[in-house]
Amino acid sequence: MNPSEPTFSMFLAPIANTSPKAAVTLRDVFSYITSDVAKDSTSQLRTLAADQRAKFKASHFDYCTFSGIYSKRSSKGLVSHSGLICFDFDHLPDVEATFSTLILDRYFPTLLLFRSPSGDGLKWVISMREAFSHRASYFPNDNLITYHDFFFSAVAQYLRDVYGLTADEQCKDIARACFLPYDPNAYLSPNLL
Repeated sequence: MNPSEPTFSMFLAPIANTSPKAAVTLRDVFSYITSDVAKDSTSQLRTLAADQRAKFKASHFDYCTFSGIYSKRSSKGLVSHSGLICFDFDHLPDVEATFSTLILDRYFPTLLLFRSPSGDGLKWVISMREAFSHRASYFPNDNLITYHDFFFSAVAQYLRDVYGLTADEQCKDIARACFLPYDPNAYLSPNLL
C-alpha cells in the first residue's frame, strides 16, 4: 500500500455490522468490484422487485465508507478523513452516457466510477484535497471534516447546473455506507493503476 494513497474502511455484510474489516484503498475496492466476489449477489438483486432490494442489499453486500477510517461506523467513530467523497446517482435514464460524461469532467477528476448494485445508478468517487488546499489558505481553521459538507454541496450544485444530475443528499454524511457490487467495467483512474 502506497503511504500517500488515501485509505478508508471496508465492512463485511450485513449493514448491521459496524466494525470495519480493514483499511483499504481505491485500488483494493476496484479489484473487489471487478472480481467475482459480489457477482452472484448483484445478479440476484437485479432479479428482485424494487420493494425487496433494500433489504437484500443490507444483508448481502459488503460495503465501505469512502470518506474515512472508522473505529466503528458512526458519527463518533471517525478516526481520520480520507479526503475522498462518493456521489451516488440513482435511477439514471442513461447510465452509460452519464458514466462517460463523469469520466471526462474537467474540474473533478474521476478516481473511481462504478455502476450501483441495482444497475440503474452510479457511484462516483473524487478527491476533495486539491479544493481543500486552496480553501485552507483562506480558512486555516478548517479541516477535511468540516469542509466535507461544503464541498458536497458545491459539487452537487455544479452537477445539477452543468449535467442536470441530482446526487443523493445522504452522501453528505461522512459515515455513509456504499455497497460494493460486481461491475467488471468499473473505471479506476490510470494514475492509481
